[in-house]
Amino acid sequence: MKSYRKTVIFDIVVTFVILAVTFFASLVLNDLFEANALIPSMFVLAVFLIALSTDGYVLGLISALLCVLADNYAFTFPYFAFDFTVQENIISAIIMIVITLTTSTLTTKIKKIEETKMEAEKEKMRADLLRAISHDLRTPLTSIYGSSSTVIENYDNLSDKDKIEIVGGIKEDSDWLIRMVENLLSITRIDNSNVKLIKSDVVLEELIDSVLTKFHNRYPNQEVKLDMPDKFIILSADAILIEQVLVNLLENAVEHAKGMTELKLNISQDEKKVTFEVIDNGCGVDKDKIKKIFLGYYMSEEKPKDTQKHYMGIGLSVCSAIIKAHGGTITAKNAESGGMIFRFSIDSQEVSDE
Repeated sequence: MKSYRKTVIFDIVVTFVILAVTFFASLVLNDLFEANALIPSMFVLAVFLIALSTDGYVLGLISALLCVLADNYAFTFPYFAFDFTVQENIISAIIMIVITLTTSTLTTKIKKIEETKMEAEKEKMRADLLRAISHDLRTPLTSIYGSSSTVIENYDNLSDKDKIEIVGGIKEDSDWLIRMVENLLSITRIDNSNVKLIKSDVVLEELIDSVLTKFHNRYPNQEVKLDMPDKFIILSADAILIEQVLVNLLENAVEHAKGMTELKLNISQDEKKVTFEVIDNGCGVDKDKIKKIFLGYYMSEEKPKDTQKHYMGIGLSVCSAIIKAHGGTITAKNAESGGMIFRFSIDSQEVSDE
């Protein structure tokens, strides 16, 4: 409802501005050049622009009527008086109304076509995302089911080492499922326009400690080179969501940056912003795919095997939604030396010397 009101108010303002500019421009032309013949053309142009820029037919028709009245009153003899006996005014009114109806009809059709196209693209993206999620959830669930069945059916024949190994695999798949569900719940929460983020003061050092601890619990063999300011920095953010963004970006590098030997987390502060960069020296991403990297899936040319957890970049879609909800933007680009650079910024708070 609020969006509709904003649209109506915007259309009214646009109509008023176009009519005012046209009227005063016509007065200036008439005084300087006595170009009465150009005045109707200017009003016709104004009606066309209004019909093109506003939704529906109402404002276009109203502007056509106002333009006819303005032309009759200010630019047709007798000046500054209405005279509806002149046939030219009636013809002008008919022409403006026809232009308004035609332009408004075409504009409405074009907008409907664009909305239909956008909706079709959204449906395609939802379908692709649903297929990706279905595959990603099925793979670990199948593994958990198979492993648990093996333990139950062959418990007495399995050594303690085999049991620990199988249960460890179940735990790993369960952890992966938990992270997937966390991401899906987060993006559902962020996509709900009625939900507002509750920002609080977050100490940067504590946030990074939590991120690295959680990441190293999942990937104990992967080192992260940290470069951050020594000074005390406080962020204005939802700590849990920003932590999730950083963990997702680090995990994404481990899962997808083939050939990676170095993973960096660089943090810098500029005025009232803190910028985070997650940099790897892996394989990078094709330029055509970078544009779609935050849409919720990777446009992989190879279909994932049933035994693989492909993850499909859902975590990156979550990152984009979270940063957007914080009023920022997140970007991805290939590094010149190879690999990827993910960058985003959020607000920081001023800290007194005390």
